[in-house]
Amino acid sequence: MSDQLLLAAETGREEGTRSSRRLRREGRVPAVVYGLGADPVAVSVAWPELRAALTTDAGVNAIITLQIDGDEQLSVVKDLQRHPVRRDVIHVDFQRVTADQQIEADVPVTLIGEALEVTRANGMVDQTLYTLTVSAKPAEIPDEIEVDISEMTLGDAIHVSDLALPSGVTTTVDPEDTVAVSLVTRSTREAMAAEDAAEAAEEAADGGDAEADAGDDGDGDGDDDCDAVGDR
Repeated sequence: MSDQLLLAAETGREEGTRSSRRLRREGRVPAVVYGLGADPVAVSVAWPELRAALTTDAGVNAIITLQIDGDEQLSVVKDLQRHPVRRDVIHVDFQRVTADQQIEADVPVTLIGEALEVTRANGMVDQTLYTLTVSAKPAEIPDEIEVDISEMTLGDAIHVSDLALPSGVTTTVDPEDTVAVSLVTRSTREAMAAEDAAEAAEEAADGGDAEADAGDDGDGDGDDDCDAVGDR
């Protein structure tokens, strides 16, 4: 997890759709801070500063120290609401946390390495799990979980139980859930099917020729017999 980030949050904002729109026009994002048994507080944060906090290696799992009315509160982003069309952030939920508190976060899963054996077999590695929900103290949440696929062969699968999680990090995700699987590509399957069909057609044609040859031999023997009878 990257270093903590400071973000100034202003209190006293009016709640409601109209006031929220006005804040966004001014370059600020409406937000709420809650958790640790304290009352929720309506605040607003500057969009450029929020964007900078969310574009570190930790992404949305960054530890953010909110500066609120002279006090500092450790927090994490629990929800980002985006505009359905423009996709810009229109509201943020911050959760208060403590340094020794276990919290849950969705961490990206990244495949690393190259599965050469799979490639040589005209296969591919299909990633099926892109984020993993983990539990850890805020400072111990990893930026990502790397999965090395270089030893995979065709037909192999990597499961959650195979992941090497950092010290202090756990997950309740089913250990049998698949993270990545190596398989034959669709184009290769189609090529194999076409090859099998061609071989079957060739075998059928060879069988037909053999039957025709056998029929010709039978007719020849019959003619010889007739000629022999006629001569007598």
